[in-house]
Amino acid sequence: MSTVASESGSAVLRDLFLADYKELGRQLTCRLGSMDLAGDVLHETFLRLEKLGEIGPMHNPKAYLLRIALNIASDRRRAERRRLTDAEVDTLLDIADESPDPCRSVEAKSDLEALERAILELPPRRRDIFVAARLGDVSHRDLAVRFGVTVRTIEIELKSAVEHCAARLGREWKPRFGPRPRESSSE
Repeated sequence: MSTVASESGSAVLRDLFLADYKELGRQLTCRLGSMDLAGDVLHETFLRLEKLGEIGPMHNPKAYLLRIALNIASDRRRAERRRLTDAEVDTLLDIADESPDPCRSVEAKSDLEALERAILELPPRRRDIFVAARLGDVSHRDLAVRFGVTVRTIEIELKSAVEHCAARLGREWKPRFGPRPRESSSE
């Protein structure tokens, strides 16, 4: 096959597109399995050819034109696979919004401030034990070593701290918020 060099490559492709429009449409319909999709791809191919800058000589302009159209079809199919179906959109819209409403946010902030005040009211050693155990996740045994007391003393301090904070927050103390289960020790 001869190389087309007399006209610019993009002009050759546009002329070929217009001359072979029906044949290109038939080929695309056979390859894509849909006359509607083939029509859409032909339209988009024409638009792409209009925007096409200068291209060099081609050995087979018909094959090049068909490849442009098939690439457009492939891009469209990939884009379609990424889109959500109507059922998927409906499912997403039905998901409950679990973020707190403004009233709950204000309540939580108020509770946090009350807890901070309650912690500051604790005696220094009890406060340090409470903060280390609950926020620092330090074990009871390590706290006992740090403060030079028994693990049982740490548990008593933690229980007292939790009861104090619960009372300041206006809540009943519940054991699940109390001291962690006793670690097995040789004490």
